[in-house]
Amino acid sequence: MRADGTDEACSSPVVPAAGEPAEPAGGRHPDRAEGVDRTEQRAETMRVLRRLAALPADDPERAGLRAEVIEDHMPYARHIAQRYGGRGSSGASGASGEDFEQVAYLGLVKAVDNFDPEHGTGFLGYATPMIIGEIKRYFRDATWGVHVPRRMQELSGALRKSTDALTHDLGREPTVAELAAHLGADPEEIVEAIDAAGAYTTASLDHPVSAEEPGASLLDFMGEPDARFEAVIDRQVLTGLLAELGERDKRILLMRYFRGMTQSEIGAELGVSQMQISRLLNRILRELRAGFG
Repeated sequence: MRADGTDEACSSPVVPAAGEPAEPAGGRHPDRAEGVDRTEQRAETMRVLRRLAALPADDPERAGLRAEVIEDHMPYARHIAQRYGGRGSSGASGASGEDFEQVAYLGLVKAVDNFDPEHGTGFLGYATPMIIGEIKRYFRDATWGVHVPRRMQELSGALRKSTDALTHDLGREPTVAELAAHLGADPEEIVEAIDAAGAYTTASLDHPVSAEEPGASLLDFMGEPDARFEAVIDRQVLTGLLAELGERDKRILLMRYFRGMTQSEIGAELGVSQMQISRLLNRILRELRAGFG
């Protein structure tokens, strides 16, 4: 204890071992408990991990040692998660800080299960990229507002970097062809990636359109289903089917449905019986209905 009442162990800098991340400036690293020296903690972690690696897979002691290492490093995993997801807040895509913490814990567990103490690397030097990798995969796979193929997600990320680089080099916005050549992709893929970037976040239909119209939402500007659209399509299909009919069939339909003539009247005008007109109408209507199938 120093004369000013502060803990000397907390105030003096600690040089990290090779392969391990440096302690953040301005405060104690989250993997360091009160009054416990980081060097001693690293040594203890390696001792436990070596013991864990030496035990058979079915040894009952393994579960306790594994849980000990995981619990000791959960604050560190949580520290990394907070850099990406904030402290319990939800982002535009709906992912919360707790989501990122759970993903970071998953990376920590994988690191403990796959770490080889004889490899010559400190545990944190091995665990840190694994935890960050899990978080990045979560960003890629789970935080998009709309499902987008992974290829498009990756291309969309590369597209932003390439656009910045080419804009700097060319002194203007790059064209689709220039972006395609720079990324080794087809121009069609570049266009799809640009469209896919808009799917990263979604907006609620209740979201206000502007500050000038506080009562107006996106939903107010969306159209509603109109049954007349189907009628327009049906009319277009029917027009094509009628054009294929013979002249007599067209004349029968005209007299029956546009002039309102009875089958007997149509038969008298065409010089055939009412029964024949009935059969002709049935055949014509059957052919027209088949055209809509």
